[in-house]
Amino acid sequence: MKSYYQTDPGKVRSHNEDSVNIVENDSGEVLVVVADGMGGHKAGEVASSLAVNELSRRFSELSSIGSKEEAVVWLKEIIDEVNIKILKYAEEHVDASGLGTTCVCTIVTKDFLLFGNIGDSSGYVYKKGKLYKVTKDHTLVNILLESGELTESAAKMHPQKNVLMKALGVAEKIEMDIFDVERDVDGIFLCSDGLTNMMTVEQMEKILNDKELELEEQVGKMIMKANMRGGTDNITIACLRFGGE
Repeated sequence: MKSYYQTDPGKVRSHNEDSVNIVENDSGEVLVVVADGMGGHKAGEVASSLAVNELSRRFSELSSIGSKEEAVVWLKEIIDEVNIKILKYAEEHVDASGLGTTCVCTIVTKDFLLFGNIGDSSGYVYKKGKLYKVTKDHTLVNILLESGELTESAAKMHPQKNVLMKALGVAEKIEMDIFDVERDVDGIFLCSDGLTNMMTVEQMEKILNDKELELEEQVGKMIMKANMRGGTDNITIACLRFGGE
């Protein structure tokens, strides 16, 4: 298995509010997590790093995540705790108004593959040269899209396409979407919307399928392309590649 992650502030933002990590526990199980923070005075950076650091620390302390059912319970409990910590931070810091973060993560064991998501950072599986999106964006535009009130093309150009309907740190109760995915895939691909707003899935696949590039070079090239197209937001990518891929 190969793994790599990279984050970049982009070309417009003054600082990077994204956080990312890939961590392994004693059993060789892997957690991949990407968070895209929001809030003034670098508060988004605090929220995203709090989410990523807490998930990473708690996962690395486990000898094993256990069964699939136990993994789901663990993930939901940690997310609840992170949400409370972010809310508490906002209460204690007057300059942290609007503090919050998205969070997309994957737990990989030899027996199962789980995705968790809050917000509009994206989780994909990579199989036979194609990226398949697993997660669903918690945005106003996606709700309108799913209800048939917007077309795909209208959704891409909508002025409120980045309005979040769900994020960590904005409500006392939060429910993370959990997706149980077949383990028979070639890889995992997580990213913040700084990438997906700048590149299509087909453009990302083309780079991932370039056999002349190592995984690190593929990720770097995607970030470079996103910046060339404007780099209007922070850009973060985390990848796992299984087997001989």
